Amino acid sequence: MKLKRKVEIVVISDVHLGTYGCHAKQLLTYLSSVEPKHLILNGDIIDIWQFSKRYFPKSHMQVIKKIVSLATKGTKVTYITGNHDEMLRKFTDSEIGNISIVNKLVLELDGKKAWFFHGDVFDASIQNAKWLAKLGGYGYDLLILFNRFINWILVTLGKERYSLSKKIKNSVKGAVKYISNFETTATDLAIENGYDYVVCGHIHQPKNEIIETKKGKTTYLNSGDWVENFTALEYQFKRWKLYKYSDDKLSAFFADEDLKEMSEQELIAAITIMKPLKKIK
Repeated sequence: MKLKRKVEIVVISDVHLGTYGCHAKQLLTYLSSVEPKHLILNGDIIDIWQFSKRYFPKSHMQVIKKIVSLATKGTKVTYITGNHDEMLRKFTDSEIGNISIVNKLVLELDGKKAWFFHGDVFDASIQNAKWLAKLGGYGYDLLILFNRFINWILVTLGKERYSLSKKIKNSVKGAVKYISNFETTATDLAIENGYDYVVCGHIHQPKNEIIETKKGKTTYLNSGDWVENFTALEYQFKRWKLYKYSDDKLSAFFADEDLKEMSEQELIAAITIMKPLKKIK
């Protein structure tokens, strides 16, 4: 049995289960290598916008099973809703066993205040033209699917993977400006409200950076995604670390054997034996 790293807090976001872009196997490998006290799912874990019964691979279901398994073994799981899983917002402030659903979260970490939220609240395209944002989501998914084909060819030829979406984001002025505006807005609000940490997802841009302005300073953190970057945030020993799957994996951790054998019926049973759904007081 492989040893698992004990971590106080793990934050993941933008997994997009149910889409071709999701790299569920890599995420499953990561989740099987850690033992967090608190797992924060910071939005867009299940892509309800693009959900289709025709595409939900076994590895995607195994990620859900793994999260439930962690909860049943004592990990506190907080699901912060995002725009792609906004349907879950009707269950805001509810909990089932160790799993709670919220729109935002504030924690005190070793005397410092941390503010967690997905980040789509800053996105005018989602707030004002949701259909356009969804259309963009489908286009992004097609780009990622094409990119996977390109990378299969590159790996076969012994060359490094290449991210088309990253190239586009980094070269298009509008995209660069949007990301910069997003980060500035998040940090300005955090400083104004006295938060030492502001933790977001949404823009698929992992970051861990101290931001200082005339009004004060805060640490801006973004957990990235499991479509392009394969990143997570970890809090341990009073500090934050940006985990990068490509750089930080220590060995070939894989899903627990009992998890691999868990059927959908057993998954439902595991959820059923947890406490009934109730509103958080």
